[in-house]
Amino acid sequence: MKPHVRKIFAVSASFALLTSLSACGGDDDDDDAAPETPPQASVPQGATLDVAILGTTDLHANVLGYDYYKLAEDKSYGVDRTATLIANARRQHANTLLFDNGDTIQGTALSDYQALVSPVQCSDMIAIYKQMKLLSYDAATMGNHEFNYGLPFLSQITNVDFGLAGIGKGTAQTNPSGARDCAAPAFPFVSANVVSAASKQPIFKPWVLLDKTFKATDADGKSIDVPLKVGVIGFAPPPILQWDKANLEGHVEVTGWKETAARYVPEMKAAGADLIVALAHGGIDLATAYTPAMENGAGYLSQVPGIDALITGHQHLLFPDTNAKSQFAGQPGVELEKGLINGVPTVQAGQWGNNLGQITLKLAYDKGWQVQKDATQVQRISTRLTAQSGATPATYVEPDAAVQQLVQAEHTATIDYVKTPIGQSQFDMATYYALTGDVSALQVVNMAQIDYLTDYIAKNSPSYGALPILSAAAPFKGGRNGPGDFTYVPQGNVAINNAADLYLYPNTLQVVRVSGDIVRQWLEKTAEQFRQIDPAQVAPQDLIDTGFPTFNFDVLYAAGNALQYEIDVTRPKGSRISGLMYQGAPLDPAAQFLVVTNNYRASGGGDFPGLAGGKGDIVLQAPDASRDVLISYIKKNPTLDLATYGLDRSWRFKQLGALAGPVVFSSVPGTLAMATAHGVTNVSVYDATPDPVTQLSRYAVDLSL
Repeated sequence: MKPHVRKIFAVSASFALLTSLSACGGDDDDDDAAPETPPQASVPQGATLDVAILGTTDLHANVLGYDYYKLAEDKSYGVDRTATLIANARRQHANTLLFDNGDTIQGTALSDYQALVSPVQCSDMIAIYKQMKLLSYDAATMGNHEFNYGLPFLSQITNVDFGLAGIGKGTAQTNPSGARDCAAPAFPFVSANVVSAASKQPIFKPWVLLDKTFKATDADGKSIDVPLKVGVIGFAPPPILQWDKANLEGHVEVTGWKETAARYVPEMKAAGADLIVALAHGGIDLATAYTPAMENGAGYLSQVPGIDALITGHQHLLFPDTNAKSQFAGQPGVELEKGLINGVPTVQAGQWGNNLGQITLKLAYDKGWQVQKDATQVQRISTRLTAQSGATPATYVEPDAAVQQLVQAEHTATIDYVKTPIGQSQFDMATYYALTGDVSALQVVNMAQIDYLTDYIAKNSPSYGALPILSAAAPFKGGRNGPGDFTYVPQGNVAINNAADLYLYPNTLQVVRVSGDIVRQWLEKTAEQFRQIDPAQVAPQDLIDTGFPTFNFDVLYAAGNALQYEIDVTRPKGSRISGLMYQGAPLDPAAQFLVVTNNYRASGGGDFPGLAGGKGDIVLQAPDASRDVLISYIKKNPTLDLATYGLDRSWRFKQLGALAGPVVFSSVPGTLAMATAHGVTNVSVYDATPDPVTQLSRYAVDLSL
């Protein structure tokens, strides 16, 4: 179960807005959303029809399976491979619909390049929309990240006039002639709950009615063509008003999902919809009581009569799921393996195109089309063909060559872009000695995270300004897989792709509120990185417990190096932290702190005290990726010197008396001078000969210093 999540900035979603909402959305040069119903073609009683509803979500501009930070292919995701899944589904099913659930246009270096670095012109389409046009999507909705680049950009690329004062299609740079129409894919965009603050009208069409002609079978088994009217409605997560306050404040307001759906679904039925599909860019959290402001309220749409199929997202999770440990397991009304919520077929297809959602419905005609619920099938189709097993590498579907080729120019330009320096470091940033105190690759991450939260509080919630801020950063690569498994950014130019070395995982930034006692327990958990050392043992003792992942070795840091603590590795687990000080005084166990971390840790990853099981007091789930936070910070502080950005050690080993034997660990051969330069002066070479398996040398740490 997912706990109630408290936010730094409360969203106000007024019920009063609903009374003034219109069935017609923003002007995207299509017909009104509620056209007059044309005469219905005759459909014989007893006819049956199968339709496969295909859904993508959270593509995040991953047009190709490629990591622009690592400058390497990744076959597990990408629209080029999702396209193959779509083609396969279309071959298997005569009748298909294809929808996208939002968070589509932002999320990679390519999307940043097209929006911020070399903004796409009004006459051209962004790369992912080119692909989606080629793939013949039927409709799409907006996620939260659609608003990250601002309303003028969104208006331009979707070719929708939002009807908002001062907001045109693009800017003077991208649409210098003020063209009324810009290039956009042919499918409609729907979003029912993002409305103009002035007119109270949705800025997109709240819903559309798709007139389809599908293959059906009559009562005698004969194949016939029949009409089907498919209503499609979309929803964006209400917290966009806090996540993108700078872009949205004063322009738009957001309404609650259930109330908005209850308003429009009857209108869709009255307009002749035979089938209604809801595209809900939010997750499934039926363990939390519904509010109009909730972030993950998609499951509650199942309680609105008339919705036949539900496509969800935002959480980057999988539904349906056979894993009993899924966070959806046990939620009221949820049938985890069948993919049903209160009987409504529901799918959530991961992220970045690594899965394709599919809801297959059987309809029977009895004075109108009726969904045969017992025949409904919900599934996710993965790009992965075989699972990772031992030495056998995973295999994946082949990419669609046409979809790949369509975006090659943008792909090449992005690679050149990420190689462009964003700053310069006057020192090597590495994790070779991070487990003995070197913070050269961690401090800048911690500083970036503190800077982000400080700025966020000042702009959005100054009431939190009195709480002290701590930041957590871990050495994601600690040598477990040899010399190449360390972070290493050499002094000199720092390019965007170097962020992958400094921040390995595609996490998003989150903030938890904890007590001083939880801070201590948090540090005790990280101290499990080390084995318990016996001071009387003469034989060499290994310092590092290699069974403890280094990405769980959080180094906590406060601005000005105000947090200080020691780790006594001779003590048993749970009692190793000593000398825990904040601003020169013993840390108060009852004091409250904000800790900037990532979504993995905040949601319980690593089973940290106070956070285990996802029970942490999360006060901010930022819309920004941790890597992007770091990149932005380096752009603001382009000259990185060692004294300012690489020597603030918040922790040290507790100084002990002389030990009977050496305490040893492994690192890259020939790098001791780097440790010394970074202030780690109690390390020496123990055995310079590289291990034949790990190719690492052995070093000793003097715990008496």
